[in-house]
Amino acid sequence: MDQKSRILSLRDVASQINSGGDLATVLQHLVAAACRHANWALGSIMGIDAAHGYAHVIVRHDPTLIQRDLPDRWELATSPSLIALQRNEPVYIRDARESTEFPGYRKEAFERDYRTVLVMPMDCADAEGRPMVLSVIARTVTDVTEDDLAFLGTILHLGAIAVEKQHRLAAEKSASERLDRALAAHTSLLEHVLSDGSVSSLAAMVGRLLPNPLVVVDFTVNQLIAGRSPLADADDAAWQSAAPTVFARALMRAARDAVERGSTAAAPIFLEDGARRLRVFARVEPLTVDRQQVGALVIFPSAAAEGELDQLMLDSAKYALSVQMMRSFLRFRFETRTQSELFFEIVERRWRDAADIGQRAARLGLDLSLAQQMIVVDFPERAKALGGGSIDVEHTLSRVLQQASIEAVLVAIDGGLVCLMPYEESPRQERSTKLMRRIADDLSRYLGEAPIVVAGSRCIGLDDYATAWERCNRMIRIGRSFGLTGALSTQDFGPLPMLVSAADVGDVRNFVRASIGAIAEHDRENGTPYLETLSAYLEEGCRSQACADRLGLHVTTLRYRLARIQELFGIDVETPERRFAVELALRLHSVIDNHALGER
Repeated sequence: MDQKSRILSLRDVASQINSGGDLATVLQHLVAAACRHANWALGSIMGIDAAHGYAHVIVRHDPTLIQRDLPDRWELATSPSLIALQRNEPVYIRDARESTEFPGYRKEAFERDYRTVLVMPMDCADAEGRPMVLSVIARTVTDVTEDDLAFLGTILHLGAIAVEKQHRLAAEKSASERLDRALAAHTSLLEHVLSDGSVSSLAAMVGRLLPNPLVVVDFTVNQLIAGRSPLADADDAAWQSAAPTVFARALMRAARDAVERGSTAAAPIFLEDGARRLRVFARVEPLTVDRQQVGALVIFPSAAAEGELDQLMLDSAKYALSVQMMRSFLRFRFETRTQSELFFEIVERRWRDAADIGQRAARLGLDLSLAQQMIVVDFPERAKALGGGSIDVEHTLSRVLQQASIEAVLVAIDGGLVCLMPYEESPRQERSTKLMRRIADDLSRYLGEAPIVVAGSRCIGLDDYATAWERCNRMIRIGRSFGLTGALSTQDFGPLPMLVSAADVGDVRNFVRASIGAIAEHDRENGTPYLETLSAYLEEGCRSQACADRLGLHVTTLRYRLARIQELFGIDVETPERRFAVELALRLHSVIDNHALGER
């Protein structure tokens, strides 16, 4: 073929290569055009997988091929393809039947009846990103000139342009499809929020849409929702079980710390399950509404590359989760505020129509016709100062009730919570006692200090709630004055503190002042130990030697002090009546002093 004919034939080659279709069709047309216009009998295009040592046949051209199985994979050790790529130049085998360098071709040359082989690099890649080579074969021994190589190279160049065009079209199609998916995902996320779905179901949807394993952290309910596992040795089910339990504290702390710092850079998180300590890397994306932090996304790295559309889907997911969390937060706050208003109307006896109160309570899920018990939680002072009565604490308590299978209503109060639950008829009230301890333990871990948890008496009528409320508040005041925390009952105090809190405090103080007030005042002004000596003497049953030993005194010194007490203050403890009066006054004095310290 002369030069003019070859130049004209290139027009036909270009038309044939660009006649449409997908990448496989373009390659099929390319090898067919190379064989037809460059006068080769057979041809194929192979993708070179150098990492695994194989050349894979992508397309073949053999008009005379009899239906039979042919190898689709060649070891690069026996193929000239790798040499052609490495040198970026053609490999010419004049007679494959006589070749000793490429035994694979020599064997096939006899089986398929061909002689000359020419392998040329194509300067483009297949759909999997592997570089490609063109292999053309002649059935007779054929000499290849420089013009032949230039002509075939021009065909390959036209083919490379067509292949790159197909790659761009495929990339555009893939991007368009991903954009459509991203827009559909954005729409579905917003529809979920507008339909008033739950954060849990929305988190599951987000986990399916985003390429990375992630954990949704909901600050408004102090909750963790885990998706796919980021751990190589833990499947999704095991991870979803461990994340909100054994790993909850570490994940929650990492999320809060990152949000407070304003950092979204990947950082290590240390997870401990009692048997091992794991280090995983993750970045934290804050979830905000109107500059209020409502949650976070803990995102673990994955092998998949993240692009602009992934970021678009992430932004959509963050927006949807933020709105859903805020809606849940506002709804919970409204319900809680309504419950609080009703509760204080009852316990402060501000209600007039019992039927109206009953109907309002029923709408809030509280049946006042049933016997109820009031459990009051009083937060530590430091937690109150920091706003400890947050929705986090309320939902922590909700989970405790759920785990105990107790249906109850929670009411937020200033500096604490009230739990209204069915009254336990058992005399020992083991279930409510166990629940109180669990509440105290869980909130102690969350707040950093133990709260006071007390239970009221049986409530069957509206007046009973006011009485139970007053009793619970009395126990809390006494507990604070005595420095007690945790789950408390009247047995933790003894009778005198309850007596003081129930009696008229003014009368009690007058009795104490008349009985031992002069001694206490003398001790304060002169630094004498008369009150301590009198108290120890009574506690030891008026036994001089035992009292002296307790105080570290000689018995003579003790008797002198007792004589001075009688001489100065007229205190006589020799008769049972006087002894009881003085001992009661001493005990009440101790209770009143503790109350005063607690109030300060």
